[in-house]
Amino acid sequence: MKLRLLILSPLLCLHLWAGVVRLDVVDRQDVESGRQFGAVGSYQRITAKALFTVDPKLPENLGVVDIALAPRNEAGLVEFAADVYILKPTDPAKGNGIALYEVSNRGGRGSVNMFDAGANAANEFGDAFLLERGYTLVWMGWQFDVPMRPGLLRLTTPSAKGITGTVRSEFVPQTKVNSFSLADREHIAYEVADLSDAKAQLTVRDHPESKRRVIPRAAWKFSDASHVQMNTAFEPGKLYDVVYTAKDPQLVGLSMAATRDLISFLKYDESQNIKQAIGFGTSQSGRFLRTFLYQGFNGDEKGRRVFDGVWAHVGGGGRGSFNHRFAQASRDGHRMLNTFYPTDMFPFTETEQTDPETGITDGMLSHIGKPELRPKIFYTNGSYEYWGRVASLIHTSVDGKKDVDPGADSRIYYLAGTQHGAGGFPPGKITVTQNMPNVNDYRFHMRALLVAMTGWVNEGTTPPVSSYPRIDKDQLVAKGAMQFPKIPGIKMPETPLQTHRMNFGPAYAGKGIITVDPPQVGKAFPTLLPQVDRDGNETSGLRSPELQVPLGTYMGWNLRAIAIGAPTEQYDMVGSWIPFPKTKVARMKSGDPRLSVEERYKSKEEFLEKISAAAENLVKQGYLLQTDIQRIVSRSEAQWNWVARME
Repeated sequence: MKLRLLILSPLLCLHLWAGVVRLDVVDRQDVESGRQFGAVGSYQRITAKALFTVDPKLPENLGVVDIALAPRNEAGLVEFAADVYILKPTDPAKGNGIALYEVSNRGGRGSVNMFDAGANAANEFGDAFLLERGYTLVWMGWQFDVPMRPGLLRLTTPSAKGITGTVRSEFVPQTKVNSFSLADREHIAYEVADLSDAKAQLTVRDHPESKRRVIPRAAWKFSDASHVQMNTAFEPGKLYDVVYTAKDPQLVGLSMAATRDLISFLKYDESQNIKQAIGFGTSQSGRFLRTFLYQGFNGDEKGRRVFDGVWAHVGGGGRGSFNHRFAQASRDGHRMLNTFYPTDMFPFTETEQTDPETGITDGMLSHIGKPELRPKIFYTNGSYEYWGRVASLIHTSVDGKKDVDPGADSRIYYLAGTQHGAGGFPPGKITVTQNMPNVNDYRFHMRALLVAMTGWVNEGTTPPVSSYPRIDKDQLVAKGAMQFPKIPGIKMPETPLQTHRMNFGPAYAGKGIITVDPPQVGKAFPTLLPQVDRDGNETSGLRSPELQVPLGTYMGWNLRAIAIGAPTEQYDMVGSWIPFPKTKVARMKSGDPRLSVEERYKSKEEFLEKISAAAENLVKQGYLLQTDIQRIVSRSEAQWNWVARME
């Protein structure tokens, strides 16, 4: 679209492009008082407010649900705004010409912690991996409903006034409480249209697939427009759903247009000195990028490619509630959190497949448009995503019997033996789980893969080959075929997450309007899991040095503690680490089938030599950086010392 005008801000206004009408800089500072980041030199930190307009009649914008119902300005355009945060080289010519855009996860900024080794509250940039390589780092608020806390990035969207519809709020308490918010976690809820609505319904289940039991309307009430209160306590480990009528839905899908238009502005305004853009997202944000591609937003309003590279990290097989009426973008989908939301929906693979149950033929990239709009793509998932986010579906046939390879411009990397977030060491305390959390830190792989993605989009350098569990190599199996050892005191989850065919009503597929909620649930898609060895460690994918030369069993799953209820179910997003016994005597006494540390390694020196050798081999394959080997060895030494002190 053609931009109307440039309205100067009292502070500063940058150039216009595409849907960005104005970018008002709220604050500009030198990073760390002008610190020099290698050859790139100093950086600037910019906080701004981006103002957008989109033409609701343009074909590129028709995919935004309810765009026709949005209020319009005098020119007939839809207006909205977003918070923007940028770290850029003071001299753009010294940068690498790449905008690394992290899709903000629930209003935050996590990519520095992901890629900069040692980054923490006291040392913001750690080893300054990103800045010394010259990336322009960009974040933008894309959720309207992030918690009202300082520092979070948000999108300010218009609403479809006068429209009402069905909203479902699920809550799983960990303690006995009498009230809960209609929002997911601390987010902003869609308010109840009528507090006394007799048709509103509250139900409870024992497990995700259990039958819902209706709680009498007289036993509970809406204490205000965004909270439910019950006369007796909500019980830990139970799944409660309240279905109610809300009004004035936000145009959540404008998040897709805002992302498209901001990146287009950065790339195609020559003054920005950005030649390529990589979109990176973790968890919710990875699913956002999968949705962004699936719904065809990687072409801007002038038909140009937006992201040159897209990296969906730990998004599993999901997309999400990012572009439908009364969408709750925060709702994800785990065994005991946000169940049966429109998150894990067919299709899952890039390759088109036909679902035999519905007859629908579709693929993740079927709606991307012209071939030149297709970016280079990385999918990275860990063990938890196979147990708790149906990750196997992104590379298997609908019936779960065959492997389905990604396209030539995509890679799938499986981070074996990891939980949803990178593991920290020493392990945290056991509070809400039955086992210690997983300590495997996959960020060393992430750093190498970012270098690979950068070379791919910038210079056409082929990245390392995909590495993920395959059916044809007996690396990906049904739960019943798992060979997990019988470790004393350790129980496996009764079932991994499964996703089902879900019917949200006849208007959902075409118009993005949910009329049936909870949905009608059909047949499940087959969920397959990575096979393990005699220690319980996974045999395929990117096996870190600490997994190849282990001091314990690294699992993607953990069970809920008895105190929080549902102890046979997985605790969402947390894995387990079960150290080996120190000695053969201790192993024999406990009945642990896994060899002890003393039976595996003659000394700490031998152990560390094997760690170093494993790391060197991964460097040769392109999955680790040479500069990280010493960090990996030092971390492994700390683990050895920790295990040696165990009683």
